[in-house]
Amino acid sequence: MKTLLPLVTIFTAFARLCDAVAVDVVFRDIENSKRAQPQGIDVSGFQPSVNWATVKANGVSFAYIKATEGTTFISSTFSSQYTGATNAGLIRGAYHFAHPDSSSGATQAKFFLAHGGGWSGDGITLPGALDIEYNPNGAECYGLSAASMVSWIQDFSTTYHSATTRFPVIYTTTDWWTTCTGNSAAFAANNPLWIARYASAIGTLPAGWSFTTFWQYADSGSNPGDQDLFNGDAAGLSRIAKG
Repeated sequence: MKTLLPLVTIFTAFARLCDAVAVDVVFRDIENSKRAQPQGIDVSGFQPSVNWATVKANGVSFAYIKATEGTTFISSTFSSQYTGATNAGLIRGAYHFAHPDSSSGATQAKFFLAHGGGWSGDGITLPGALDIEYNPNGAECYGLSAASMVSWIQDFSTTYHSATTRFPVIYTTTDWWTTCTGNSAAFAANNPLWIARYASAIGTLPAGWSFTTFWQYADSGSNPGDQDLFNGDAAGLSRIAKG
């Protein structure tokens, strides 16, 4: 997902470039072969003017929208994007880009909740998502040990759950999760997984999860923002929203 600054490591950029060698054909194949699965997008300030009616007409049924980052950034486009998605009839939710090096998980969960990240059982609101991934500004794991990272995520997750009765969706990559949490299986029982993998198959999942709820399979496509799939049918997506 997009954060305030681009990823800084040459290795990460090169790896993503290598993954993209044949992706144009792959992504079209994914879109064509999995139309039965609900299509989604996730957007941020990098997509300030989404035509939500067109997105809906293109077959998109859900969206995640960036609300916050750390404890200092509130997306100026969140409100209009969230309202636009709602008015177009999409199931939608908010996501928070984590900065585990700047404040506690509880502090960031409360900031997220205060600025659009809440949940209600209205049938159209997805549980908030924690975007926990590569540090865009420094050390890959934000200077935290694996044990400290797991504790930070637990702090965020339990705080969010206490306020909403829902555990947040966890967005990550298998590589980052393995490196920075020691491939912890502590969250699989409660937190839905949203895996980022730009390839023709999801591949190996982080420990504990036997399936992913959402799959971000491309960072561009026929609709704005990142391209996503829900692992199920429309009724299943509605159940996720209803809780």
